[in-house]
Amino acid sequence: MASKIAAAKDIITLHGSAAIVSEFFCYAANSILYNRAVYPEESFVKVKKYGLPMLLIQDESVKSYMSNLTSQISEWLEAGKLQRVVLVIMSKATGEVLERWNFRIETDKEVVEKGVSREKSDKEIMREIQAIMRQVASSITYLPCLDETCVFDVLAYTDADVAVPFTWIDSDPKLIANPQMVKLHAFDTKIHKVDTLVSYKNDEWDEEEA
Repeated sequence: MASKIAAAKDIITLHGSAAIVSEFFCYAANSILYNRAVYPEESFVKVKKYGLPMLLIQDESVKSYMSNLTSQISEWLEAGKLQRVVLVIMSKATGEVLERWNFRIETDKEVVEKGVSREKSDKEIMREIQAIMRQVASSITYLPCLDETCVFDVLAYTDADVAVPFTWIDSDPKLIANPQMVKLHAFDTKIHKVDTLVSYKNDEWDEEEA
């Protein structure tokens, strides 16, 4: 009797996909804060994740913030209510928005509504995430230097019927007028697809000289 041999696929559940995406955002956010020098280099410790050297901040208040953020994002993802997450980098002195790292999320509504699962290999997902992390790590090559002290904030865009936790507040979108934009790679768990885009403030001096 002939036997069938198929490429190995991993079962992806809604809970598992939400965990992958929320963890990705935590590591991506840490990488952005490091590579854009929002916090000093000595504030981070090196770990291995996604087959790459990654950096995690050791400041206890930021670690707690990231942990709570990851948990809330995962909850919204499982409910199919999260549309995008935006990490905003601003001037500490003026509050001017300098960069917006936009993670747009598309959710397979059938999975949320019917509880079905999807198939995709973990290795394939990891390769897709690796590509994004490499682009974040090389951001200094395509983004302007942030030559002032900066702070960050995280915005979450959810469906209108979502109850907002007391730790979150309504915010303006913190947009940048006439920004430059760079589209990064995407990754897809077959349940959640994440598109990444960074927009940043135009360097007016360069424009005048061009």
